[in-house]
Amino acid sequence: MRVDVLGTLGFRFAGQVFALRGPKLRKVLALLALHANEDVNIDVLAHELWGENQPATAVMTVRTHIYHLRRWFSALPATAECKPHIVSQPYGYRLEIPEESVDARVFRLLFARGQDLLDAGQLDAAADLFGRALALWRGPVLADVRHGAVIEQLAAELGGLRDRAIEHRLATDLERGRHRDVVDELRVLVAAQPFNEWRHAQLIRALHGAGRRAEALGAYQSLRTLLNRELGVEPSGDVQRLRGEILRGVA
Repeated sequence: MRVDVLGTLGFRFAGQVFALRGPKLRKVLALLALHANEDVNIDVLAHELWGENQPATAVMTVRTHIYHLRRWFSALPATAECKPHIVSQPYGYRLEIPEESVDARVFRLLFARGQDLLDAGQLDAAADLFGRALALWRGPVLADVRHGAVIEQLAAELGGLRDRAIEHRLATDLERGRHRDVVDELRVLVAAQPFNEWRHAQLIRALHGAGRRAEALGAYQSLRTLLNRELGVEPSGDVQRLRGEILRGVA
């Protein structure tokens, strides 16, 4: 069984792909999956579905969606694999499903383990886990589901963790001397977030480590020009020190 949310919403069971129809029903499944094995208050579900403009029938309609989702689960083919199960709680519902069946949960677990290994100085193992975590992403969170306020917040949190996983993996790659391997990726990341000085610094460091000193200094100058033109500031002290080290040949 697999529920995918790191990209378009997907559901696989017993080796088959199943499409759930209905935008609100898909939202209910997505939100329950993002909180797999946790209680989700019915008010949270209603807020996701209608925001601040909830109809008088909001609670009853949520219960109807849960009923249809349960029927959809029950219609899945009979196999030895356990079907997902929605448990009613006093104030909401809980989707009971193996943790490893939700890609977002697996991503969080791999990310946490990778951080522990990074803190322990096990760079190769940490880089492997960060790479495996990032490979789960197929696009923006729930790319084909219209986000309400609740899913939007969860998507932003997951996106932030993804950025941190990328940065951790790049940092470990640079620590392991893989400068040439990350230059092109860093250029793409810098273009995506041009005011992220950390990414600029890693690009400068990667270019210099790859033996491309002139390009590294050019990358610094591009950052300085951008910051001066758009924000009226100089690069941070850390980035300026990096430039100085390159000029002195000690970076």
